Amino acid sequence: MKRSDFIQQMEDSSKVWDFIIIGGGATGLGSGLDAAARGYSVLVLEQGDFAEATSSRSTKMVHGGVRYLAQGNIPLVMGALKERGILQQNAPHMCYNQKFLVPDYKWWGLPYYGIGLKAYDMLARKYSFGPSQIFSKSKTIKEIPGVLTRKLKGGVTYHDGQFDDARLALTLARTMADMGGCPMNYTRVTNLVKNSNGYVCGVQAEDKITGKSYELKGKAVINATGIFTDDIMNMDNSNHKKLIAPSQGIHIVIDREFLGGETGIMVPKTDDGRVIFFVPWHGKVVVGTTDTPLSSVSMDPKPLEEEIDFLVDHSARYLAKPLKRSDVRSVFVGIRPLVAAGDSAKTSALSRDHYLTVSPNKLLTIAGGKWTTYRHMAEDCIDHAIKMGGHAFRPSPTKHLKLHGYTEEFDHTDHMHVYGSEAADIKALAAEFPELDTRMHPDLPYSWLEIVWAARHEWVQTVSDALARRTRALILDAKAAAEVAPKAAEIIAKELGKDEAWIKEQTESFVEYSKNYIVK
Repeated sequence: MKRSDFIQQMEDSSKVWDFIIIGGGATGLGSGLDAAARGYSVLVLEQGDFAEATSSRSTKMVHGGVRYLAQGNIPLVMGALKERGILQQNAPHMCYNQKFLVPDYKWWGLPYYGIGLKAYDMLARKYSFGPSQIFSKSKTIKEIPGVLTRKLKGGVTYHDGQFDDARLALTLARTMADMGGCPMNYTRVTNLVKNSNGYVCGVQAEDKITGKSYELKGKAVINATGIFTDDIMNMDNSNHKKLIAPSQGIHIVIDREFLGGETGIMVPKTDDGRVIFFVPWHGKVVVGTTDTPLSSVSMDPKPLEEEIDFLVDHSARYLAKPLKRSDVRSVFVGIRPLVAAGDSAKTSALSRDHYLTVSPNKLLTIAGGKWTTYRHMAEDCIDHAIKMGGHAFRPSPTKHLKLHGYTEEFDHTDHMHVYGSEAADIKALAAEFPELDTRMHPDLPYSWLEIVWAARHEWVQTVSDALARRTRALILDAKAAAEVAPKAAEIIAKELGKDEAWIKEQTESFVEYSKNYIVK
């Protein structure tokens, strides 16, 4: 997968794409794959790297949404649980079962949460990942040795899905390309093109790597830009009503020893009304998330000190070993593109249902939703885009579509499971690069061969692409990631034909960038 191969497809000025999709996160790539799988010509344009914003900064869970069950949104929970099961069927190497426990410190907690999670089981129906169970105090401690035991009454276990969000986004791009689609990262849409009737019929875009500009024609243009939805809608109509109510959430990453086992923790309700998860992930534990309403958005949001303190403080309420700021290996920040709902002051109360709208000028916008339901959102989006673009209807095959790298031969305890069937190909690079067949850092699971693979086959253009999203080094341990940046830059430079000045600039840029992930 060479980025240059897809650039060639954009060079044909006479080409009219069936669909041009703006946005290369979960929704945009999912919609691109759906269109390509139906046999349409489709171009996905992402201004940064694939999933660079919200879609690589999730809680790493494929789930129905326990808190939406508490809110009474049964259809959303049922739909998400169904999609969770479909993803596991279509990409078992990417989505797998994770057990969680709700610790109870109040006398009424076990029956209350036991009944609620049993309802969660029932809503999953044939897509269930396993039954919930009520545990005694002693069994709870055995399940999670690191849980706080003072006043502990017991716990309730249940099952949900886990995944690597950035790697799934890349898998969608790879699958889309396998089917003839054209996914492009670092290609920013600068304006919409309209015909004599005022209808949107294409986009103007700039390749941020080469600086070259393109005017691209499309029978239907889709805005799937998440937190930047309103920016694209402004290009169509500067007086449009604002659609997105952004909310910032942070996660901290700590060592697995704080849990002491393979089971995660779910805290049903925090001081701000959110759910907090302690998720075992790639040998670490991801803890989050917070909920802070925002007035503006950016590609690179920064954590607030009070958000970090909030998670550290809440962790101490559930972990036997007190958590200190110095124990945090990394902090990452995501902005949720929640769809505005009247004058709701609390973004945590806004629904994660997706929202579709077509402007009078025929710009289709899809917003809201969440990773778990990306496939259903994509199918709905392309169904509407087919009508808008006047295409002959073709049904979506994605419910039973195996994703790139599909294999049933994998070990989820090995970090290379995310590559699926291509894991063996990466290991085979050792014959060409025996000196790179080593672990890149004692505190990271990755080998240097994975950087070679990412540069050759996975659209990598920067050190950040390789260390933040192709591998998850930056999230697992920000300081360790900064230490390996110089050698990663050298490997990528050799593969992409870059010079010493590029290596120096990329190394310095990444080291500076990594400071946003380090808790002082």
